[in-house]
Amino acid sequence: MATKTTEKAAPKAAKETKPAATKPAATKAAATKAAPKTTKAAAGAKPNALQQPLKPSADLGAIVGTSPIPRGEVVSKVWEYIKKHNLQNPENKREILADDKLKKVFGKDKCSMFEMNKHLAAHLKA
Repeated sequence: MATKTTEKAAPKAAKETKPAATKPAATKAAATKAAPKTTKAAAGAKPNALQQPLKPSADLGAIVGTSPIPRGEVVSKVWEYIKKHNLQNPENKREILADDKLKKVFGKDKCSMFEMNKHLAAHLKA
């Protein structure tokens, strides 16, 4: 019986000692390493339109502050203001019910969230 167990173990050992892959490991490692990518910021290019600081108008500045900030941050701060003051229509959350400060920015009492960016863009200057 002892010979049978060693005979079964021998084929497994033979399977484990397969020849190495056709490509050497060093070549695979070199192929997977790519040259470091240079970003636009590192190359000295201008930031894209969403990252460029813009100066808000006086009306919009009452909500987001008067210092130049990127467009994405303006939208975030306006949404913070809307949620803090509970200005979303409870029946339709996509509709914003403007208070006195937002009426100056939107130019009307109600505004959809999709229109909001159009109104904000009118109050931002480069």
